[in-house]
Order: sequence, then structure tokens, then C-alpha cells
Amino acid sequence: VQLQASGGGLVQPGGSLRLSCVTAGISLDYYAIGWFRQAPGKERESISCISGRGGATYHAPFLKGRFTISRINVQNTVYLQMDDLESEDTAVYYCAAGSILGATQDCKVGMQFWGKGTLVTVSS
Repeated sequence: VQLQASGGGLVQPGGSLRLSCVTAGISLDYYAIGWFRQAPGKERESISCISGRGGATYHAPFLKGRFTISRINVQNTVYLQMDDLESEDTAVYYCAAGSILGATQDCKVGMQFWGKGTLVTVSS
């Protein structure tokens, strides 16, 4: 199983980025995919999650609707659209996968496979 996150970079406050998580070796029908981030000096936190077959989504309340998770199953890819970025969004962003048998709706529990992160820097 492999997960590859990409799409990070430097963006000004108020700008947008779209992160991609390309998966291999799993079916998105049977795995939940979560996006997480870890800012310098802080613990890793769950930000968004998309479930298996039904595709239900979860976004952390502190995002205030600025981020949107989506997926294209035939491409084995999950996206995270990030809008109205703030300096506090600066972090390394990771995607992870967990079987729908064990993953919670917010992906905080049950993640089995992790990709390498992609750095997002929000700065003027």
C-alpha cells in the first residue's frame, strides 16, 4: 500500500491550494482517507476525512468551512481543496488510509497506512 501526498507550496494569506493524495494497493470503496497536519512544535491533528463507499465527509470545526475533501475513485486519488488560507495553516500535511471496518468518521482512529507529507507554507 502506498499513499503519496503532493501539492504543497508557498501561498499568500487568503490564497488557495489543492493537495492530492494518490493511493495504490487499496480500494477507496473500502478505505477511509484522512488528511492530517502537523505544525512546527504542535501535535498532529486530523482535519478532514472521507469514508469508504458512501463517501461521507468530515471536516474539523476549526476549519470553518475553508477546506473541502473529495475523491475520484477511478483515479485512486483524494483531494483537499484549501481556500482562504491563513498563516496558522502552515504545516506539513499528510494523508492516511484506514479500513472502513476500523476507521472512525473523523479518521482520528483506525488509520493504518500513511504517506509522506507535503509542506504548506502560508506567508506574505
